[in-house]
Amino acid sequence: MSAALYALLAYSIDRSQFTGLLGLYFLVVWGYSIRVRAIPELVSTTSPDRFFLLSAILFRVILLLAPPHLSDDYARFAWDGRLLANGFNPYLYLPRSLLRTDIAQAAGLDADLFSRLNSPDYFTVYPPLNQAFFGIAAWLGGNNLSATVVWLRAPILLAEIGTIYLLPRLLKRVGQNPNYALIYTLNTLVILELTGKINFERVEIFICLWAVWLLVTGKYWISALLFSLAVATKMLPLMGLPLLIRYLGWRKGLVYSGIVGVLTVALFLPFASLELIQNVGSSIKLYFQKLEFNASIYYLIREAGYWLKGYNVIQQVGPWLSLITLGGILWLSFGQIKITIGTRLLLTLTLYFAMATTVHPWYITLVVMASVFTPFRYPLVWSALVWASYATYQREPYVENMWLTTAEYIAVLAVGLLEWKQYRNKQQAESATLHNNLPG
Repeated sequence: MSAALYALLAYSIDRSQFTGLLGLYFLVVWGYSIRVRAIPELVSTTSPDRFFLLSAILFRVILLLAPPHLSDDYARFAWDGRLLANGFNPYLYLPRSLLRTDIAQAAGLDADLFSRLNSPDYFTVYPPLNQAFFGIAAWLGGNNLSATVVWLRAPILLAEIGTIYLLPRLLKRVGQNPNYALIYTLNTLVILELTGKINFERVEIFICLWAVWLLVTGKYWISALLFSLAVATKMLPLMGLPLLIRYLGWRKGLVYSGIVGVLTVALFLPFASLELIQNVGSSIKLYFQKLEFNASIYYLIREAGYWLKGYNVIQQVGPWLSLITLGGILWLSFGQIKITIGTRLLLTLTLYFAMATTVHPWYITLVVMASVFTPFRYPLVWSALVWASYATYQREPYVENMWLTTAEYIAVLAVGLLEWKQYRNKQQAESATLHNNLPG
């Protein structure tokens, strides 16, 4: 039934059809919840359940040829890819400025593709490994957009299968039951948002997992190389470097971070120019000071700003939220709190997205992955409820349903606080038991 529902969601419904989209999604989430509740019955085994893992692969393969109805980001991927495949640096050109130019004609950048772009007045911000995937897909797909979409999805699907293979082994390596991998590999949001929508967070997550696997098996230098490739896919893994420094110790950690930094810069060198820094910097600045979607704490601050100042304070608040997030990440990485590295990572990601001005549904897949290594399950509630943000796309111009956004974050906060209380109570009980059992 889940396979049939995935097919319906992928091939027969558009994101503007919110009622059908939400109904089908929650039916699949219901099926997922049944499978998650079955995991405790599998914890006595020492190997991952093959039927469930094969099901996770099947659900993703079903989506391979699906049109990306849930997002229009694929158009920018194809746009950048066509530029790169034809020898042009995608970081140097604003899409609107290229329309009807000789470069556009040479690269096959037609009016139809331009009309699909959701950011024609922004310079691209996608790192170099992403651009390589875009370029290969455009080269293989030519000017056929549907073929390009399939080739864009291919490395994501391969990365998904790699994660399904590697995650149980990593869990077993760190002393946890491999079947907890099913929490992530069968998650409905993960399957639809990463494979279905063509989001390269999937590739980033796989490369990070591979880097961590190499790290725990003692292969530091190869791990650093892979970690730099993850950064060259999405910049978000840089948040994990303070945690790696804590795990490795200051000396090894700083050397590891230095290698990652040098290799990341080297990966940008084929595109290097002063314009690259200026253009990417301007788009990142606009992202933090203009774009807003499905936020939590920021929306509360924005409402206070309207009440106190009478206008949207995002340009003033955005940099401060970034600084608070940075301070929180450093405290969670190096603070003297009695929690595991996995829990530190989960709280780091939760803090980052809680402070963000934009939280698209696929962002939460990272929080779901981190939760696998912890006893916390509030990210699963988040992964279910964040889908309600698609209510925004019911009509144009897009308008968010703030009631749904409020309900989403109240539920996540309530479950998170309850789980944290239970976690602290368990810690205190274990500490008291240990103290009572001490000699004398």
